[in-house]
Amino acid sequence: MEGMAGQKSSLVWVVNISAFLLVLLWTIPTLGLFVSSFRDRDQISTSGWWQSFSGSEQTGFVRTGTADDQVERDGLYVIEGTALEGTQELTAWGTGARSPAEFAPGDTVEIDPGVNVTVAGDGTYQMTSAQPFEMTRGERIFTTTLSPPSFTIDNYNRVLTAGGLGRAFMNTMTVTIPATVIPILIAAFAAYALAWMQFPGRALLTACVVGLLVVPLQVALIPLLRLHNELGIGKGYLGIWLAHTGFGLPLAVYLLRNYMVGLPREVIESARVDGASEFQIFRRIILPLSFPALASFAIFQFLWVWNDLLVATVFLGNTREQLVMTGLLRELMGSRGGEWEILATSAFISIAVPLLVFFAMQKYLVRGLLAGSVKGG
Repeated sequence: MEGMAGQKSSLVWVVNISAFLLVLLWTIPTLGLFVSSFRDRDQISTSGWWQSFSGSEQTGFVRTGTADDQVERDGLYVIEGTALEGTQELTAWGTGARSPAEFAPGDTVEIDPGVNVTVAGDGTYQMTSAQPFEMTRGERIFTTTLSPPSFTIDNYNRVLTAGGLGRAFMNTMTVTIPATVIPILIAAFAAYALAWMQFPGRALLTACVVGLLVVPLQVALIPLLRLHNELGIGKGYLGIWLAHTGFGLPLAVYLLRNYMVGLPREVIESARVDGASEFQIFRRIILPLSFPALASFAIFQFLWVWNDLLVATVFLGNTREQLVMTGLLRELMGSRGGEWEILATSAFISIAVPLLVFFAMQKYLVRGLLAGSVKGG
């Protein structure tokens, strides 16, 4: 018994550590995406999100003024200016691309005979010469700077104030809610029939449902769209509802059927003995007991339809009045992805509603996923 208890304790630790690692693997990229949503284009392209909480080092260059900017002071000709922008802190500077950090702030360097350059710690530079400057193009000063951590909500302002966002949100809700409810209604009836009703070919139908789970939806998009056009459905809400229903039914039937098979047989047989019809058993016994499984599939289907772009593009269209949230966010990034810096921000705005749905129904998700692991007596 002690050995068994010790073995059980070890297994518990293994399970806990594995669960922690899985959560960590999912949380770290999500945290990185969230942090990147508050960074501008230059910050994202020059440093990783994990460096955003500390100063980031950057290298660049500026050109000094020209002969037109010189002034005479104490017998010397002087050109002054600043090499920094904003709140940057100068850590080093140089006069060539091969050695951009050759000198420390405050050093004075002779770049040409009789021409000296000094760059102070605050970024101001002074170029002096005993002879008048004749250059028409300024000299290059390379700088190595340290920028303090900074975050911005400009990306969120760009996305939230984009034209058509409210319409796209309503379009997404109009697509998602029916495309979640319809498969559940159909799959619940089918799952009950496959689980508890006796009829020829039941095992074959169950095998067909399992086989449909492995069919890629991309294979069926064009044939299904052609069928819709031949039937006069065309591109519209009815077409996309039917498409999502067809793509979601195999998983729904499979999940619900496996759950319903594990329900206590005695309860159903007692109801039949009492004279209840199949529909009464389904409505008054099966549905209430199957609510966790129904909620689990509802979460999966809602997340899938809400985040979908491919099916919406094929069956709904790309006009401004038909765009869903994912389609509008794609348009904001440009046809060639030129506005990629708003990608992280768009992702978090898009997942706001699915997160609310998930946290509201997560207890049912756990029950539904664990359903059937223990049979009732």
